[in-house]
Amino acid sequence: MATATATATATAACSFHQRAIAPPIHLLPQHHCTRPATLTRKPARIATKCNRSLGDFIGGDLLKLDLGQWLADVEEHKALAIYSPHEGGYEGRYLIRLAHQGYHFLDLSARGLGDPETTLTKFHPVCPPHIGKQPIARWYFPPEVDYRLSLLPPDAKGLVVWIIEAKVLSKAELQFLALLPTLRPRVRVLAECGNWRKFVWTPLKDIAGLPATEEKVSTQ
Repeated sequence: MATATATATATAACSFHQRAIAPPIHLLPQHHCTRPATLTRKPARIATKCNRSLGDFIGGDLLKLDLGQWLADVEEHKALAIYSPHEGGYEGRYLIRLAHQGYHFLDLSARGLGDPETTLTKFHPVCPPHIGKQPIARWYFPPEVDYRLSLLPPDAKGLVVWIIEAKVLSKAELQFLALLPTLRPRVRVLAECGNWRKFVWTPLKDIAGLPATEEKVSTQ
């Protein structure tokens, strides 16, 4: 009887020892599934060609081969949509060339401009911030374009309205800017409507959806 009890105790201890030293689940060897070998094709090589010009080596700010065309287009179309590089700086030489021709500049931002027709050609109200402590007031300002035209010296050729961030304007507002030189003959309009790799321009009427010239309207 004692021998049977000792044997049962040894068997239980042995089984308990085996359960105690059993490795955890995450230490058990993992069996990786093997997939049949498949044929793989090498990706096709795509050739990329980069076109370079003389301006890429010298610098666009040093090349002034298109300034004559720039001045001619400003006098012909009187309202242009311009596209300058993102880094900026290239439009400065075009502005300086217009200044040498006798033009004065009115720089405006399209953001916060309000109604261009009212702000540029009519008396318009402006409400200063009251900051919650002052009464709400309304001040009236003269038309921006007419006021600047009255201040031009006698030898000035005209006034250039340079509008930055004009890409936020609606088509109706761009149409008014395109027609502004017709209402004010001494005014030229330059609207920055976007960005491009180099400084380019196009008639603002084409962007606003207006006919380019009166001759085309009569022929249609």
